[in-house]
Amino acid sequence: MNMVSMKDISAVCGVSIATVSKALNNHKDIGEDTKEHIRQVAKELGYLPNSAAKTLKTNRTYNLGVLFSDEGRSGLTHDYFSHVLDSFKSTAEEKGYDITFINSCKTRKGRMSYLEHSRYRGFDGVMIACVDFDDPEVGELVRSDIPVVTIDHLFNNRCTIVSDNVKGMSDLVHYVYGMGHRKIAYIHGADSAVTQSRLSSFYKTCEELKIMVPDGYIREAPYRSTLGTYAETLKLLDMKDPPTCILYPDDFSSFGGINAINSRGLKIPDDISIAGYDGIRIARHFEPQLTTIIQDTKRLGEEAALKLISLIENPKSTITEQIVVTGEIFEGRSVARLN
Repeated sequence: MNMVSMKDISAVCGVSIATVSKALNNHKDIGEDTKEHIRQVAKELGYLPNSAAKTLKTNRTYNLGVLFSDEGRSGLTHDYFSHVLDSFKSTAEEKGYDITFINSCKTRKGRMSYLEHSRYRGFDGVMIACVDFDDPEVGELVRSDIPVVTIDHLFNNRCTIVSDNVKGMSDLVHYVYGMGHRKIAYIHGADSAVTQSRLSSFYKTCEELKIMVPDGYIREAPYRSTLGTYAETLKLLDMKDPPTCILYPDDFSSFGGINAINSRGLKIPDDISIAGYDGIRIARHFEPQLTTIIQDTKRLGEEAALKLISLIENPKSTITEQIVVTGEIFEGRSVARLN
């Protein structure tokens, strides 16, 4: 019975499980001295690689690729994504995997495609988030034989982890309605799967609650764009029959709305109510505290890592599924109670 694991060796040597695995599999990207030391410790501890497990694991690099670009096209805002990534990274490291970002520099001549880069790096699997999902190169990577998990975007026959945008938006509208609001405007983000889910849910919930939504109440500004929300907020405030509450694409972009409201000498929530989406920490520190939906970024990152590693280690028995992670309403103080 082989009781010594790579985890034990990593604890003794003070290196990651991924490094131990590389040393024992004679990988080139760690120094000879480190390799020798790890092997010596393994020998002393009586580590015996399980030959059955070994055949399954040939050519593993214990390295996961993360494809993420700065386009701002997605409904994932950066403060939100950095928390998802943090959780993904720590979960992957616990399981003995390293993380490398996939280069998405589009301008260099002779650059590799995402798939070529992934093969070149020998990634065991790739997590995709915040990219232009219509990019043919993303499609090529998703259709390849490399295990892939996506966040907040549904690909046919691929595992995906999504935040429950439908329930989140419905909860938000119900809360605002419960506070007595009937004139609710929504400045939504640029077109993406996330935006479509939230917008449909906004309309459906308003319909169920018999709230009339004039066309002028629905506006668009890019995610994280304070300039966009500033301009759209002024248009809403200038309407003949302005809304009593404005919903923003995300917490960060709501700062633009707050500036616009302040520029008109109006007070939140006394003169007008607002709500954000995401639950970024900074929004909890200004007055009045922003009403929002707090997304469970820890669980999103964790699920993505566990699912990806399961696809790598148990390809036959891992089910391709959509894992939905729900958020929760944070009431804050930016929505006034109307009589």
